[in-house]
Amino acid sequence: MSGQPPTGAVLVEVTLPEGRVIDDLEDLVLRVEFKAGVNAYLASTAPAQFKTRTLADLIAFNAAEPRETALFGQETFLEAQASPGLDDPAYLKAKADAKRLAGPQGIDKLLSDARVEVLVAESGGPTSVVDRINGGRWLGSPSTLPAVAGYPHLTLPMGLVEGLPVGLSFMGTAWSEARLLSLGYAFEQATKARRAPTFPATVNGSPAFDLQ
Repeated sequence: MSGQPPTGAVLVEVTLPEGRVIDDLEDLVLRVEFKAGVNAYLASTAPAQFKTRTLADLIAFNAAEPRETALFGQETFLEAQASPGLDDPAYLKAKADAKRLAGPQGIDKLLSDARVEVLVAESGGPTSVVDRINGGRWLGSPSTLPAVAGYPHLTLPMGLVEGLPVGLSFMGTAWSEARLLSLGYAFEQATKARRAPTFPATVNGSPAFDLQ
């Protein structure tokens, strides 16, 4: 296909690697980096305008203002606050292991074993109704591998489900942005799948939003 616009694709089914190990490593990395990032950001703001100077201050504020956690708790804040610093050996190892498992042993291995150019998957289901009792519905996403590996991930409109948009993901190896954009453009032009959202007044009774 060198020098010629893509005219079609051959799909090869692949099985994603077990994500539980990567998820656990990613959780540790995110907690550590979240605390460091929030503290650095708050420290850069004007003290006269922002009284909350640290993540600990935010936790205290939320505890004092229940309206801020009426629907969502602050478990993530609490876990991040209890995490170690950026120089912690466990954090550094988790970051390196996660990047290796998601990149060279994840996306790169999938591409090589299946002899394909890119990975394609649904970006996720339509946005869900927030249930005050059970929380939101999570249908999964392929974004973990490229996000952890630091590899490119392109998402394009794929159509509507009950008036809400869904997307198609294109994922490749490191530095494959140009090729992903080319393939994504070809898909976009071939399908013309983007539709303006309809903003329905209610989704009650729609099978697509059944939380049971």
